[in-house]
Amino acid sequence: MTDFGPNPFSLLTFIVAPAILTNASSVMSLGTSNRFARAIDRARLLAAEIQGKDLETDQDAAAKARRLKYTEKRALLLVRSLTAFYLSVGAFAAASLVSLLGAVFFIAHHEMLHLLTQIAAIIAGVVGVGGLVTGSGLLVWETRLTLTLLRDETKRMLASPRVP
Repeated sequence: MTDFGPNPFSLLTFIVAPAILTNASSVMSLGTSNRFARAIDRARLLAAEIQGKDLETDQDAAAKARRLKYTEKRALLLVRSLTAFYLSVGAFAAASLVSLLGAVFFIAHHEMLHLLTQIAAIIAGVVGVGGLVTGSGLLVWETRLTLTLLRDETKRMLASPRVP
């Protein structure tokens, strides 16, 4: 584990891989932030449309209230996903820094510190990958919830009488 051999790129790869995964986490965070903003806008619109209406007598308002609850669930899933992606960004940045320190310790022949930094970098990398996988899974769940919302809206729209 401590012998990188004559290939100088093996050490560079150990440092660069977390940096590339940091970029992937950042891109996922950006897209998820956009989705979160759209969910918040949708929730505000639905809340404004049902404000002051009696949900027990107004079927349209009651349907919008149900959609508002789904939208709240979507927003919560997106926040959890963002948290996981932010954790990944931090973990991969830490892995890059610790790997760089490990390279310095390797060059300086501090075997114990080099070994410790390798272990720390691997742990940070595993945490980062776990955050990416978790965030992606939450996005799949949120997407399926959004699809359920769309099906409900489509069903209601097709069932309502059309005005010429």
